[in-house]
Parts: sequence; structure tokens; C-alpha cells
Amino acid sequence: MTSAQTSPLAFLKGHGTENDFVIVPDADNAVDLPPAAVARLCDRRAGIGGDGVLHVVRSAAHPEAREMAGEAEWFMDYRNADGSVAEMCGNGVRVFARYLQHAGHVTAGEVAVATRGGIKRVHLDKDGSVTVRMGRALLPADGVTVTVDGRSWPARNVNMGNPHAVAFVESLDHAGNLYDEPPYEPAAVFPDGVNIEFVADRGPRHVAMRVHERGAAETRSCGTGACAVAVATARRDGVDPAETGAPVTYTVDVLGGTLVITEHPDGEIEMTGPAVIVAEGTVEPEWFAGS
Repeated sequence: MTSAQTSPLAFLKGHGTENDFVIVPDADNAVDLPPAAVARLCDRRAGIGGDGVLHVVRSAAHPEAREMAGEAEWFMDYRNADGSVAEMCGNGVRVFARYLQHAGHVTAGEVAVATRGGIKRVHLDKDGSVTVRMGRALLPADGVTVTVDGRSWPARNVNMGNPHAVAFVESLDHAGNLYDEPPYEPAAVFPDGVNIEFVADRGPRHVAMRVHERGAAETRSCGTGACAVAVATARRDGVDPAETGAPVTYTVDVLGGTLVITEHPDGEIEMTGPAVIVAEGTVEPEWFAGS
């Protein structure tokens, strides 16, 4: 969006386990959203406030999604709070599907959503929860060492369509304030940055996490991060569904609630959690004069 925007911009606000988003409906891909405008929308004091923007576009209308239009009518053009483009957002895709239902584009049941991380299959449950088939995790061999306040931990490299480094700690307090990205070495493993999860055990197949999200600092939740954590924890626990032939499920507590992650023997990962639309309104074009 630039100063050329002459009419009010419709928006909604939603969250998934308190990972919150500004939703911009734009079926025809007519709204320009440069990084400065996204950051302005996500500003919690001077804007609407959010961990990112869900730009809702028909796949056929977006150059990055046209090839997926035959399988998924809608494309989640996701932006981080700093305006940068991201491949995927697990909580975001649940909220995106909830918006499609709220707007009358889909009903309860199955819906396909195109993302930069591929097509995600989403099930809108009648009980209000949303389950997303997140695809398979990649486990590159090259990990990193993460350091906070003089303490260091090895962090497992897990890719969920976006990069994650998962470190196991005794206490989530060891993660520090997470305002800034914790340093890690070797930096060359993640040339485009990385989401960093700190994980503590809570019980059998039950962990808690905090996360520094690339482009957004600490967030209340991260869906792809919770999936990466479940996969990394399963491998730490000596559980690989591809070898056992049985699915494995972990409960992952985030600051904003709880997500349930299941990895199946074929590698497919499912994430179940809430998704809520909380408000809608319009932004006046004059507000964007400074963006």
C-alpha cells in the first residue's frame, strides 16, 4: 500500500494461541503492501498490532501462487511484522482458514490453502479447533550452537518449509528476554536467519517452548516452531514414526496456549489448535501517508 490508496482498507484481527495477525482481504491482489506499510499495520502502539499480516488473495491473482490455483483457490501471502516475506506460518494458516469460513468462502470441513511453503490441507472442526496438515519435516545434519547470557546449547536444525533451530534447556528462563535474536554459530547454516525455539520438558510427550521468530522477535506462539519442536523432541526421545510404524503425538505448551502435534509414519505432521477472529474494521488511507 502506498499513498495511491484512496479508499479505506478493510481489515480483521485474529489469533491462534495468541500468535496474532492483521488480516487484509484482497481477493484480486489489488492492494500494494510494501514492507513499511506492513510494519506500520503491525505496530502495537501506532497501528493495529500483530505478529504478522495475512494477505488473503485468490491464488489465480498472485504470481507466486498461480500454479497452485487448480488445487487451492486461496493464497496466504504472509508477511512478518517487520514487513519481510515468510514461507509459512502454522498459526497463521489456521487463522487464515478461519477467516475464509468467517467470510463465507468455505464451510466447516476440508479446505486447501496455498502458501510459499506449498499447499496446506486444513480441517475446520465443528468444535472450533483447526487441524492443519503441515507436510514433512526436513532434518539437515548441520546444527548450530545457540548462546544466551553465557550459556550455550546445541540446537537441532529442523525445516518445516521455514528454518528452525531447536535447543533443549532446563528452564525456559534460560532463553533470556528474546527481544533480539540469540546469537548462534556457525551463522552460515542459516544464511537467511532462523526461528529459534527453547524447549523444556513438562511430562511424558509434553513440552513447553519459547520462541524468537525471525522478523518478529518473541511471539506468544509459533505453529511451525511447535511442529519443529515435536519432531526434534521425538528424535531426542528415540522415537521415529517411520521406524516404529506408529504415529507419535506431543503436547506443546506455548505462551499463548497449547498445540497438539502428531507425526505420522509417512512423515506427515498434523497440528491442532484454536483460531479466533476477534475484530474487524477499516483503516483510513491518510494513515498510510507516513509509510
